Amino acid sequence: MNVSIIIPALNEEKTLPGLLDSIKAQEFDDYEIIVADAGSKDRTKEIALSKGCRIVDGGLPGAGRNAGASVAKGDFLFFLDADVIIPPGFIRNVYDEMQDRFIDLATCEIKPLSDYRLDRVIHRLMNLAVLLNLWLDPKAFGFCIFVTKRLFLRAGGFDETIYVAEDNDFVKRASVFRNLRFLNSAYIMVSIRRFEKEGRFAYMKKGVKLNLYRAFKGEIRSDEVVKYEFDAFDKIDNEADLNFLDKFEKRLLKVEGNSRQFNKNAKLRKRRLASESRHLHPPLEEYAHLVEELDLYLSRRERREQRQQKFINFFKLQSSPESRVKEN
Repeated sequence: MNVSIIIPALNEEKTLPGLLDSIKAQEFDDYEIIVADAGSKDRTKEIALSKGCRIVDGGLPGAGRNAGASVAKGDFLFFLDADVIIPPGFIRNVYDEMQDRFIDLATCEIKPLSDYRLDRVIHRLMNLAVLLNLWLDPKAFGFCIFVTKRLFLRAGGFDETIYVAEDNDFVKRASVFRNLRFLNSAYIMVSIRRFEKEGRFAYMKKGVKLNLYRAFKGEIRSDEVVKYEFDAFDKIDNEADLNFLDKFEKRLLKVEGNSRQFNKNAKLRKRRLASESRHLHPPLEEYAHLVEELDLYLSRRERREQRQQKFINFFKLQSSPESRVKEN
C-alpha cells in the first residue's frame, strides 16, 4: 500500500460524499481511505462505509488524524478534511513529486470552491503566507498535509493536548527532521463554509490572533484565546468588529456581484449588436459579382492608368490660371 488518506470527520454527511467521489475518480489506485469519526449523529459513517472506507474512532482533528495514522498501511499519509475536493490526477501528482524530489513532508496550493474574486485573493494571501514561512516558521493547513509514515512516527504525530493549531505544531516539529516543501504539481479545492459562517475578514483576524499568540506565548491548549467547535465555527467575540467587518465584506461582495453582472450585460449587448450588424450589412459575397464584372471591364493596367490620369487632372486644375484667379 502506497498511500493512506486520513479524514477526521464529525457530522459531515453533506460534504464527505463530494470528497470521496473526487478520490474514487482518481486514476491512482494504490490507496486506502480511513475516516476517523468523532461520534457523528448523522449519516457520516454510513456514507463512508458505502464508499469502501475504513472507520476508526476519532475526536478533535489531531486525535482523529493520529487514530487514522495508527492503523494506516500506506508509506505516505495524506491528511485531508471532509470539506475539500481534490482535482483529477491529484493523488498521482502528489505521490510522484514526493518520490521524485525525495520529499517527506509537503503541502500544496489551496484554491477556494467559490467564484468570488475576494475569496481567490484571500486564498492567494494564505498560500503566500505558507511560502514565505517555509524556512523561518513552517506552517501547513491540516486539510492539506502530506507526510511519509516514518517521519510522522519520528515526529510523534499530532499533539492531542493542543486545543487549536495542532497542524502547525506538527509541521514545525516534523520540519526539524525534514524540511516542509511546497508542491508544484498539485492544488486542492477548499470549502468556504468557514468564511460564510464567521465572515472572511473575521476569519483572517482570528488567524492573525492565533499566530501572534503562538509566536509570543506558545501553543494554545485551552479555549482562552478562541472557542473551537469541530462541527461548527467560531464567531467574533467583539460584536462591533463583527458588524463592521460584515458590512465591509458585504459591500465588497456586492460591488463584485454588480461588476460581474455589468460584464455579463456588456457581453450580451456586444453579441446583440454583432447580430444586428450582420443583418444590416449584407455579406460581402453578395457584391462579388460586381467586382468580377469590373475586372472583366477593365484590365489592371487600364485601372492604373485611370488613377494616374485622375491625379494629373487634379494637379492641372490646381495650377490653372482660373483657379488662381478664384483664390485672389
